Amino acid sequence: MKIFGLIIMMFFTTIGVYAQNTETNKYLYIISLKQGDKFLGEIKVRLFPDVAPMHCKNFDSLVSIGFYDGTAFHRVVPGFMMQGGCPNSKNKPKSTWGMGDPSQRKIPAEFSNLKHKRGTLSAARTNDPNSATSQFFICFKDAPWLDGNYTIFGEVLEGWNVLDKVEKTQLEKQPYSNEVSSPVEKIEMTIRKVSK
Repeated sequence: MKIFGLIIMMFFTTIGVYAQNTETNKYLYIISLKQGDKFLGEIKVRLFPDVAPMHCKNFDSLVSIGFYDGTAFHRVVPGFMMQGGCPNSKNKPKSTWGMGDPSQRKIPAEFSNLKHKRGTLSAARTNDPNSATSQFFICFKDAPWLDGNYTIFGEVLEGWNVLDKVEKTQLEKQPYSNEVSSPVEKIEMTIRKVSK
């Protein structure tokens, strides 16, 4: 009887692990980058729907309508992160890139105990913790000062060399600040969901 009980327990544990992995596999994406006519490569990311469900749902819905296609990684800070996903970076003046669109739906913060490390995907926002929209950033290096203050909703799985290429891109001052973090040549993205 004990052996039968153990077999049943192992069966349901296996089913639970499979279901969890299947759910996680629903949230895999490929971010393709190009700069001018040059293809920089692909970054494979996975989201954390169990940690930040609202941010993951928002990202997934934006990918499904092609929202990110043609937007830029408009801000690159070597040794820190690259930020993109502003709708203005599709076809509006560079001076508006990063400013966002006031009509976009805001996503409430979903802070967690996860750490901002190399490859972390996190939601960009204003000083208001509940102001995240479509913009996100990917860390080049660990950034512990962001922990608990920004919503982590995914991580890079593959494409580390692409991150390195972006980090080394030629930069100039941002149109709206003295920060030297604006790529001289636009780094454009497209994002597609990986079918499972």
